[in-house]
Amino acid sequence: MSAQATLCSALAVPVARVAVQTAQKSVVAPSRMHMVQRRTTLRAVGAGAGRRAAVFVSAAAATEQAGLIAPHGGKLVNLMLPADKKQAAVDSCNKTIELSDRNACDVELLTVGGFSPLSGFMNKADYESVVEQHRLANGLLFGLPVVLDTDSDDISLGDRVLLTYNGQKLAVFTVESKWRPNKPLEAKNCYGTTSIEHPAVQMITMERGKYYMGGKVEGLELPTRVFPCASPADVRSTLPEGVDVLAFQCRNPIHRAHYELFIRALDAPNVSKDAVCLVHPTCGPTQDDDIPGIVRYRTYEVLAAEANNPRLRWAYLPYSMHMAGPREAIQHMIIRKNYGCTHFIIGRDMAGSKSSLTGEDFYGAYDAQEFATANAPELGMQTVPSLNITYTEEKGYVTADVAEREGLHKLNLSGTKAAAACNGHAAACASPC
Repeated sequence: MSAQATLCSALAVPVARVAVQTAQKSVVAPSRMHMVQRRTTLRAVGAGAGRRAAVFVSAAAATEQAGLIAPHGGKLVNLMLPADKKQAAVDSCNKTIELSDRNACDVELLTVGGFSPLSGFMNKADYESVVEQHRLANGLLFGLPVVLDTDSDDISLGDRVLLTYNGQKLAVFTVESKWRPNKPLEAKNCYGTTSIEHPAVQMITMERGKYYMGGKVEGLELPTRVFPCASPADVRSTLPEGVDVLAFQCRNPIHRAHYELFIRALDAPNVSKDAVCLVHPTCGPTQDDDIPGIVRYRTYEVLAAEANNPRLRWAYLPYSMHMAGPREAIQHMIIRKNYGCTHFIIGRDMAGSKSSLTGEDFYGAYDAQEFATANAPELGMQTVPSLNITYTEEKGYVTADVAEREGLHKLNLSGTKAAAACNGHAAACASPC
C-alpha cells in the first residue's frame, strides 16, 4: 500500500473508535485565580496609551460583566432591520447590485455582527487605514478591508442600493463614499505581494471592479444556504460563561489529524481545565483548488455526530478566504472574538498560499502565528499554537517530537493534500476524510 493510501486509511478511522480519549469533564467556572490572572493581563496590556487602550479596557470590563469575552469594539453589531421597516427600505432604493459569492459572505457577516464593530462597508478613510496599518481610522485593530466593489459609473454618493444574491434581497446599502483604490498597494500591504499568482491578488485585480464603495448596510434577509450559519449571538448563547473558548478554524474537509489537533489544544498550558472548543470552519469561497463548502460542511456534520463530545461546539462561518497569512490570522481572531472565543488555535502556515508557477510559499511557516501572537493581547485573546501532529505506522497519531525521539516512521501530507487524497472516499467512509 502506498504511503498516501496508508495515511488516507488512517484519516478514515471512525472517530468514535479512537479516542475521544480526552476526559469528558463537566463545564464549570474557572478558578478565581484564573480570572484574576486574566484581569491582570488585560490591565497590563490596556495600560498602553490613548484611544486603543481605552477601547481595550472597556471591552475587558464588559467581558467580566457578561461572563463572555466582549465583541471587538465592545458591542455586537446587528444590522437586521425590523420587519415593519424592510419594505420601506426596499422601496427607497434607486439602484440594484447582484452580489458575488464573496460579497454575499461579507454582507452576511456585516449583518449579523461577525465584522463588529463595522456597521457597513468600510469608507475610504477606514479602508486606507487598514491597508496601511491593519487598523481602522479610529485605531482599532482590523486585518483586511471589507468593501463593496463595482465597475458602474452610474452609482453615486447618496444612492440607495438594493443588494441581491441569487435573486434574494439581502440588504440595502447607502453609498457614503466611492473611490478608485490603489490595488497594487492593497496587494503589497495586505497580501505581501503584487503577483497575481496569489489568489487574493488575482481576486482584487481580476474579479473586483475598478471602484470601491463604503457606507451603512441595513439587513433584509440572510442568504439561503445549504449549510446553516449560526450568528455570533446564536453561538454566544451556547457557550458556558467564565471559561476559555478556543476557536478552531479550517478551510478543508475535516479529518482525524484535525480532530487530534483541536482536542489536544484543550489541554494547552494557557487554557483553563474546563475550556470548550468552537469548531468553526469557513464554508465560503476559498482558492480555486479547494474543496467546495458543501462537501466541507458534510464532513463536519458526520464528525460532530460521531464525536458527541460535550466540550465541543460546532458552527459554520460564511467567510470568503483571502489566503492572506498574517493579516488573515488577525481577521479570523477578530471574527472569532465576536463569536465569543477567547483563544485561537493557530498552526503552521495558517491561511498560507503558494505561487501557482513555482510552488514557493508566499509567507514564512510561522509568520501568521507570530503576527497573531504579537497582536493577541490587544484583542484580549490568546493564541494556542497547534501541536505538530503526525501519523506513524507504528503508533498512529503522535506529536512530531515523540515520533522523532522514538524513531517512528512518519507519513506526512498537508491538510489540503490529505483532504484531496481522501475526498474520493468521503461518501463511503464511516468517518469524514
